[in-house]
Amino acid sequence: MINRAYAVLTGLVCLLFASGAFADQPFPWQMGMQPAASPIMHEIRWFEQYTLWFIVPITLFVLLLLIVVVVKFRASANPVPSRTSHNTAIEVVWTVGPVLILLFLAIPSFNLLTAQLTLPQNPDLTLKATATQWQWNYEYTGEKPLAFDSYLLKDDDRAAAGKEDKAVYPRLLAVDNEMVLPVNKVVRLLVTAAPTDVIHAFAMPSFGVKIDAVPGRLNETWFKAEREGLFYGQCSELCGKDHAFMPIAIRVVSQEKYDAWMAAAATNLQEANKTLMAATDLKKTVDVAANAE
Repeated sequence: MINRAYAVLTGLVCLLFASGAFADQPFPWQMGMQPAASPIMHEIRWFEQYTLWFIVPITLFVLLLLIVVVVKFRASANPVPSRTSHNTAIEVVWTVGPVLILLFLAIPSFNLLTAQLTLPQNPDLTLKATATQWQWNYEYTGEKPLAFDSYLLKDDDRAAAGKEDKAVYPRLLAVDNEMVLPVNKVVRLLVTAAPTDVIHAFAMPSFGVKIDAVPGRLNETWFKAEREGLFYGQCSELCGKDHAFMPIAIRVVSQEKYDAWMAAAATNLQEANKTLMAATDLKKTVDVAANAE
């Protein structure tokens, strides 16, 4: 009886938090990066952990040296200060040591930069993101061009949009119209800002993407989302009084759902979004509930 009650309680808890399980977003007291959802972000997370093997020992070593100097060379222990002005061995060590450390950091760093800046020859999809104060406009190229604006979702509009669950659609990060992309497809992203606007920046932490949106200039980057879900980012360049209210939301779905959304969005974007939300949000809730059983 106790096991049955525990199973029921576990199922209810899973259902309660099921909708938030597929949304990548910051959380309180977060110490690390968001989970990787692209090949580049996997490399970034690896490089961050790799650099810690250098940062932590160096920090502890410097701290140890400071303690030794404070204790050993304090005025009471050394009434007559040392007049040492040169030590060849020490100078060789503190010159060669940092050079070797920088070499071990530079090689993987350059490899990561090369991977980020080398654009795929034949991307599966090309999008353009245009920033203005304070919203984003997304343009899909292809046989059926599609363009729409993406604004911060206001609390008064949550019910009408069907986005009342703040675990999935958090305050200050949720938008009225998400960018929708197919999973496991290479996306070429063109980023700019309106000609008369200011500099913005398109940042999506889970994809390892951060690129400036400059008026009159077209910057280019790429990514490939490896899993479905709802991913959040923000403008990361101070762009005016509402800079903090310029979020980015990307919904990654299967190719079939993407094709259906694209076909429907050409005539009615809002209905297409609601249909896609119903399919993706319900599927996640059902999956988690089934696992709980």
